[in-house]
Amino acid sequence: MFEQKLEEWLRKHIDDETNHRRRELLEKGLGHGTVEFLRHVWYPAVGNFDHLYPEWEVRDMNNGYRYLDLAYMPGGVRGGVEIQGYGSHARDLNVTRFKDLCMRHCLLTLDGWTFLTIAYPSIIEEPKQCQQLVLAFVGRFISMPVPDELHWLEAETLRFARRLLRPFTPFELAAHLRITSQHARRILHRMVDKNMMTVTGGKQRYRSYQIRL
Repeated sequence: MFEQKLEEWLRKHIDDETNHRRRELLEKGLGHGTVEFLRHVWYPAVGNFDHLYPEWEVRDMNNGYRYLDLAYMPGGVRGGVEIQGYGSHARDLNVTRFKDLCMRHCLLTLDGWTFLTIAYPSIIEEPKQCQQLVLAFVGRFISMPVPDELHWLEAETLRFARRLLRPFTPFELAAHLRITSQHARRILHRMVDKNMMTVTGGKQRYRSYQIRL
């Protein structure tokens, strides 16, 4: 399923592209790190490639061209995903290249881009953590769909959990939903029973919870 969806998504971008520079780049295929990120992180977490653009072209301060690994642009907002390989971005990175990389990120941030930078080793070794990052990243731009059968408080609890990068307590959820902590606990217990949330630690009264991926 993933391979088919990936091929269809990439082919559509190639067929629709009128910029010969980006088209040639896409025809060469995506980098290994990008494909593994999509395979192990993005697709399992999000379930689709909507609003996601591979090898997105941007202009640099010298009026040249740069390419983001992935651009996420729902409704005109601008989010960038960069996959950092350990060899090329750490051990083998010289001072000039390092400064250039930092400057590029600074300029794009000032131009309104929000970046999610993922280390390649994390994709392989910590995919669940990376999925949590992606859910929080996507949640900054859009309200992701939730199962129709959920009560509105349960639906908002799921959205709240997606936006956080850490476990949270019933007290935090209660403050967000403006309900009592006892009511928040009941909601969280139902979400655990539905296999959407998991208990991450603490004693009965002070337990913390996190979205189940």
